[in-house]
Amino acid sequence: LKVLTTGGQVSAHYLVRDNPVASYALVDENRRAWHAGASFWAGNTNLNSASIGIEIVNAGYVDGPTGRVYATFPPAQVEEVVALVRDIQKRHQVRPERIIGHADIAPGRKQDPGPSFPWKALADAGLIPWPDGPLVMLKTLEHEVAPRDAAWLQERLSRIGYNVSRSGQMDVLTKEVIATFQMKYRPRDISGTPDAETAALIEVAATPTAMRVAGSGDTETRPYTSRW
Repeated sequence: LKVLTTGGQVSAHYLVRDNPVASYALVDENRRAWHAGASFWAGNTNLNSASIGIEIVNAGYVDGPTGRVYATFPPAQVEEVVALVRDIQKRHQVRPERIIGHADIAPGRKQDPGPSFPWKALADAGLIPWPDGPLVMLKTLEHEVAPRDAAWLQERLSRIGYNVSRSGQMDVLTKEVIATFQMKYRPRDISGTPDAETAALIEVAATPTAMRVAGSGDTETRPYTSRW
């Protein structure tokens, strides 16, 4: 909260804390906040000028003897994020595919909200699209038999919205984009390796008709627990 409110070169419209769970409105939604930096999504750059930024308090990760361990998000905090996103989405009519993470708009440079954030909770709330499960299973079998090359992956990642290299090679940027994609849709392995399941998820995510948005109904969002 101090970092976001002391006049530096970083700010966000909202902050969702973890203990106790609370939402703080820090910048008016009609004003630009400095949360995205150098960024790109679906052909759009300078996303500070065209987005509402949410920061979520989390301990991040620690590197231990068995590898990197990411802190989890308390269920109540996730519920708070869902309520906040739903409220913003309803007021501004934000399309589901435009609700994304900071990592999506700056792969490699940004990692938040990270692999332990349960994006599926937003999908279950009808806020973001999610790959059709049975189709992913079918496509995984296809990719196990006939793996795709880097150019194929890059074209479809670009179609999803990522700023990815079109080199035709598995370069550093492409691996960073794949790892970012895995953080959201298959977080148990975020190595950036394009295995068959990852390729299947990318293919489905790049096909709008294969993505599903759960019916969210007209449930009213609960009030935020606090305001800054």
